[in-house]
Amino acid sequence: MAEIHIVGTAHVSQKSVNEVRETIDLVNPDVIAIELDQGRFATLKKQMKEEEDAKAGIVREEEEETKAPEVKSILSGNFMVMIVQWLLSYVQRKIGLNVGVEPGADMKEAIRLAEERGIRLMLIDRDINITLARFWGGMKFFEKIKLIWVLLRSVSGKDDETDELDAVTVDSLTNQNMIDAALEEFHEFSPSGAHALIDERDAYLAHGVVSLERSSFERAVVVCGAGHVPGIMRYREHPETLPPMKELTALPKKYPWGKIISGIFIAAFAVLILAIGFSGATDLLIWAILFWVVLNGVCAGLATLLARGHPLSAAVAAALAWMTSLNPFLACGWFAAIVEAKMRPPTAKDFKAIGNAETVSEMFSVPLFRILLVAAAANLGSMAATFGFFLLLGPVLGVDLEMMTNILVTGFTNLWHFIISPFTGLF
Repeated sequence: MAEIHIVGTAHVSQKSVNEVRETIDLVNPDVIAIELDQGRFATLKKQMKEEEDAKAGIVREEEEETKAPEVKSILSGNFMVMIVQWLLSYVQRKIGLNVGVEPGADMKEAIRLAEERGIRLMLIDRDINITLARFWGGMKFFEKIKLIWVLLRSVSGKDDETDELDAVTVDSLTNQNMIDAALEEFHEFSPSGAHALIDERDAYLAHGVVSLERSSFERAVVVCGAGHVPGIMRYREHPETLPPMKELTALPKKYPWGKIISGIFIAAFAVLILAIGFSGATDLLIWAILFWVVLNGVCAGLATLLARGHPLSAAVAAALAWMTSLNPFLACGWFAAIVEAKMRPPTAKDFKAIGNAETVSEMFSVPLFRILLVAAAANLGSMAATFGFFLLLGPVLGVDLEMMTNILVTGFTNLWHFIISPFTGLF
């Protein structure tokens, strides 16, 4: 059995970088396993190459990238997951810049030492796309809202909180008491999200560590986030409790809850309008329809402008929101995003620009980020208008609850008689 040495790190800590180097020097392993998947490994390797060139004063001509991102194909997927991933990366990068350590520096050090010394390198983390899909797909609706709110606060107006982080506080993230407290807080904040992001990855990483332990290697160093170490150790002690790899890598089943909920509201809107119409309250019917159109337009258009969308994008969202809200298969955000892409076309370098953004303004200035933000904002604005319509219809139109109840009862009664009247002569 291989001798396993686990280094629990904070990914933005210089102390962790030093610990990785010291452990590898001390153990002299014949294999180093790191908490990366193939995609993140390729990204770090590219960054390392660019850093080496910069230190050597080498200026390379960037490869010509002519293919810009296809906005329509991105919108057809779960672009909200992409936005959340970018925001999470930004927050981590911001912390790293504040303490003078690039995020992922611990992994880069392990990669560099492995290559310099000819040590076998193994990637033992789950594919980031699967993790994000299970993370987002497993979260409940209000957990998603809370997460987005916290991330937006972090990148928009609370940067002073991350500025207060220094090397000492970051290094304390490898302290077991701090780890336990942080994990407990995250599990309370989002039990479903924590399960996919922490618990499942504990198991996935443990599979790699247990396999190494049973391999023909003599000594192995495992570099992973300190938060995963307790879970990995539990599975090492009881490997029979490890869930099957097939279960950990399966994409979550997608239930069309959004379309179902949208369909319910559409049906409720249709029934409400029909009831008002059949009650004989023609003026109320006209004002209710106008209120639906205006409220959807104002909310979707204003949300688009708040996301720094082009005025024409906001106009398109405002013009179509009332109609797309009545169709569960359409969203005004899609149309607003397509217009935004026409007015401010994304480029092939946008993905890199988002990843390198050091300020909120830089991130928001990247066309691709703003396009997806416009899509999300317009959709959320339209969704808010749909809820608001049912809550505000009576107060805005000056109809109290008793009057509205009488109108609806009269409308439903007349509607029922209208439906059954063709059949009354048959009996």
